Amino acid sequence: MLLPRIIPVLLLRGKGLCKGVRFKNHVYVGDPMNAVHIFDAKEVDELLILDIEASKQGRTPPLDLVTRVADQCLMPFGVGGGVVSVPVARDLLSAGAEKICLNTAALEQPDLVSRLAESFGSQSVLVCLDVKKSWTGRSVVVSRRGSHKVATDVEAVARDMVARGAGELIVQSVDRDGTMEGYDLDLTRTVSRAVDVPVIALGGAGTNAHLRQALVEGEASAAAAGSMFVFHGPRRAVLITYPEKAELERVRRK
Repeated sequence: MLLPRIIPVLLLRGKGLCKGVRFKNHVYVGDPMNAVHIFDAKEVDELLILDIEASKQGRTPPLDLVTRVADQCLMPFGVGGGVVSVPVARDLLSAGAEKICLNTAALEQPDLVSRLAESFGSQSVLVCLDVKKSWTGRSVVVSRRGSHKVATDVEAVARDMVARGAGELIVQSVDRDGTMEGYDLDLTRTVSRAVDVPVIALGGAGTNAHLRQALVEGEASAAAAGSMFVFHGPRRAVLITYPEKAELERVRRK
């Protein structure tokens, strides 16, 4: 049985890393390779690097960065942002990424998920579903950094992505993003029960207890976090962290 994974998520904007709250008010948090080296030294389970401006600017994540991460680090990692075609995915995988993460492209051209799965295998295709609450309290799948409503049936979208070939799903709560107040456990549990592939919880982690809740109460296969691993203390000072092995054992204990 595979151990549940704890996955740091790095947001790339230009040449630097950033982090925001509910997809807004992003602040600079450091050099990408510095953070990557620290996480590699801490032997993280996996890393996810998302270029949050690539799609908007009509470009791909920087291949030179992907190559440097692959050449200098041992941890597996995925890359997302601006992946709109099979050739783009092939370039990123050839540069050393283990997985390709799709978000807006998967929702706006879902056949791309199938083409990528056919070309590289489902294990290389990760789809991120951004979800936020409507004014009525209903969960809505959104795209383009939360600005476009796509669908109101989260489970149906999740099942469709898996049917098309997604090997894993990230379920990200936009409302919890960067708050460090805990995951949307109901959302994660709902999607986990709807599909037969691993589901990664994202959005809201602030403590090791939150990570454990995502795995146990949220029934996720992995817990991902951004702010928790780059900020420290009430003033949100930048400090790259990751749970020690003893802490990870407690988080993963069923």
